[in-house]
Amino acid sequence: MTAPTLRTDRLTLAAHHPDDLDDLAAMWAHPAVYGMIGGTARSREEVWIRLLRSIGQWQAFGYGSWVVRDHAGGFVGELGLIEARRAIDPPLTLPEMGWTLAPHVHGRGYAHEALVAVLGWAAVHDIARTTCIIDPANAPSLKLAAKLGYKQVREALYNDRPTLVLER
Repeated sequence: MTAPTLRTDRLTLAAHHPDDLDDLAAMWAHPAVYGMIGGTARSREEVWIRLLRSIGQWQAFGYGSWVVRDHAGGFVGELGLIEARRAIDPPLTLPEMGWTLAPHVHGRGYAHEALVAVLGWAAVHDIARTTCIIDPANAPSLKLAAKLGYKQVREALYNDRPTLVLER
């Protein structure tokens, strides 16, 4: 299975493609992005492996993530459901929702708009419950998660950093 294309009023969510590497690598190298997601920039090689993981998850699990662009084709970010199999204790047992947007589009409501579409797709495909992890200092993501119905269920350490685990 490959990612279906989803459309919202302003956005197109499409399957990851090797041609997305430059946009993804630029996003993951920006401090405004990685500062709250791991604290270090992702190398181009790491981003390439993530891109391939995103393609493969659709085949392995029947769900995954999307690259998000505005209708004019401008890069917005990537988001969706993942099976990261993170080294977090206790382990996450639900599909994990994640979102990462390029800094030039922060604050425009794009993440909410796209995630509502993803959650609608998930509901139709019997994925009723999801989880997410968020850095406690990431106020914008915590606000977005609450708006989407996520509630904190516990605190954890992930890669030696405090992390909040939320479920919906």
